[in-house]
Amino acid sequence: MSLRTPTGRAVVLMLSCAILFPNTSFAQSTEISTEYLMTLYAPLNTPLAIDESLVIYGVAQGGWVKGPKISGTLIGPGGDWLQVLPDGTARLDVRATIETDDGALVYISYNGVIRGTETSQSKQQKGEVLKTDDLYFMVAPTMRTSSEKYAWLNYVQCIGKMVEVKSGDGAYVKYDFFIAR
Repeated sequence: MSLRTPTGRAVVLMLSCAILFPNTSFAQSTEISTEYLMTLYAPLNTPLAIDESLVIYGVAQGGWVKGPKISGTLIGPGGDWLQVLPDGTARLDVRATIETDDGALVYISYNGVIRGTETSQSKQQKGEVLKTDDLYFMVAPTMRTSSEKYAWLNYVQCIGKMVEVKSGDGAYVKYDFFIAR
């Protein structure tokens, strides 16, 4: 094996790491805990299909957030630019604005991943409500505000999990969001 080949360089790199860092362990070294932040409910407008790989969902009126430290309504504009990969996995790109019950504005944006099954696709096409166990649907929200009361939202990373989602007439998505610690 020549040290000039990719395999040879990889072996040299691994040996160098073993010599320089002999007691390095590659096991888990930290944990993540969560704190419930809120539930978000967003009714959705009829989607705009740009092509097979890009669908845009506008957030319709009537959306809300409710949690122990924040409650409010979703105000426009807001939407999801959903990209569908060749293998069927979907990537979210969501932006929305929350107006809290006490008048503060909070911008929320998140990316995420949706991965369904043939069963979940069949249910979706029939207009059935999909639940947490029907598909993998996780998001990573961040928020931004100038409100002193909600300034703590500026420096937390959240994770979210879909609770329910429905397509077609009466389309909506509902998530639980958690602060990652």
